[in-house]
Amino acid sequence: MPQRKVIEIDEEKCTGCGACVTSCAEGALQIVNGKAKVVNEVFCDGLGACIGECPEGALRIVEREAPEFDEEAVEEHLRSTKPAHARTAAEPEPCGCPSHNPMILTASQAKDVGKAAPRGDSADLQPELTNWPVQWRLVSSAMPFFKDRELLLAADCAPFAFRDFHGRFLSDKPVIIGCPKLDDQRGYVDKLADVFRNATPKAIRIVHMEVPCCHGLRRLVDEALRLSGKEIPIKVTVVGVRGQILRET
Repeated sequence: MPQRKVIEIDEEKCTGCGACVTSCAEGALQIVNGKAKVVNEVFCDGLGACIGECPEGALRIVEREAPEFDEEAVEEHLRSTKPAHARTAAEPEPCGCPSHNPMILTASQAKDVGKAAPRGDSADLQPELTNWPVQWRLVSSAMPFFKDRELLLAADCAPFAFRDFHGRFLSDKPVIIGCPKLDDQRGYVDKLADVFRNATPKAIRIVHMEVPCCHGLRRLVDEALRLSGKEIPIKVTVVGVRGQILRET
């Protein structure tokens, strides 16, 4: 086995933000159990394009025995992983559950749901959700509720941390939720790029938590915008783990 340069990851420093994954054109990196991992060393060209993207300095190039970089293997790897995340706009995600079918929830429907809720302090609070599904793996650019709307992209912990998520952020906006640490980074970028390219929202509001890995959501959106070729204004809100708004831009 030859001596060559390959990437090495310090798992103690890695927060799983995924910035390195989106910057690796060969698909050599992946988030596994919340940490960046090298999928296969034959996919790593050793040039280190991912290093500058890591906010924690968890990546470095080392020279050691490793299998040769294989361009043909990289091409096959990218082909084999692409179809699951690059479906046509009209093609639904594979899912045995019928609840992934798109629905527009009108204000009257939301009001009826609220009336059916148990009486209490929250009995008069009406839900603001206007689209279904909301999870990024299930949405597509063909769904009618994204076009020319301000799109809310939320880290899936944010609605639990911020008490008035519906009233403050969700009102009159379609929403997509996901986790930039635990979800498939490349799949997220491809799906968002498809939504930006074909549905063209008029603006994007990102709401994520203060933890370092959650900041990867903005980087994923930036990469998806680059791939889509669209220029869409972005606003960002950062929520603290105690439920307070820490920053808005």
